[in-house]
Amino acid sequence: MLPSSTVENYLKAIYQGQSALSAGARLVPMGQVAAALGVTPGTATTMVKALAESGLAEYEPYSGVRLTTAGEKLAVLVLRRHRLVELFLVQVMGMSWAEVHEEAEQLEHVVSERLIERIDGMLGHPTHDPHGDPIPTAEGTFTPRQLESLLTCPLSTPLRVTRIADQDPAFLRFIENNDLKPGQSIEVETRDAAADSVKVRGKNRAAITIGARAASKLLVELDDP
Repeated sequence: MLPSSTVENYLKAIYQGQSALSAGARLVPMGQVAAALGVTPGTATTMVKALAESGLAEYEPYSGVRLTTAGEKLAVLVLRRHRLVELFLVQVMGMSWAEVHEEAEQLEHVVSERLIERIDGMLGHPTHDPHGDPIPTAEGTFTPRQLESLLTCPLSTPLRVTRIADQDPAFLRFIENNDLKPGQSIEVETRDAAADSVKVRGKNRAAITIGARAASKLLVELDDP
């Protein structure tokens, strides 16, 4: 099977689903794959069966799907193209980080590997895209980091925003307007379970209270002195 844009989208969705699986889980549920791609479960199942026949995935009826080694390799290269394109659009083209995801979704399927390598070199071989997502190397590898969300990180501890786990433009604008982009130093002051909220102190020690759902999408690590 040639890696068409549809195939690449499925591989990427399954790979990202695998990355989010809880400990001990092996398969990505078909309903999750269908939801990620905006298709019906039946459509997703038909495509996943084709991926399995091509040796790119392992499909277990009524259980789910997982990529093979070959499928994972292709998925990682799609992510590399996507994230390098996003960074190029922000740093070189001057686009907002809230706008580039959809553009990269289109360009990731048509940009050549030769051009991607030129972009990589021009940008200085970056390790992360504008949202903090890791950019795999040309060999398909990257170093994972142990990150926590604002719901699980330590309180009253210097932290650095590292990754935003949501590409929704409205959410990204909210993050930008409140100075919570990757690289920003913050502290989680309190968590209010009854109100489902988190109080954060960020730039210039300004306090902001955000909902638990938003807080779960801000990933942080300890801020080195």
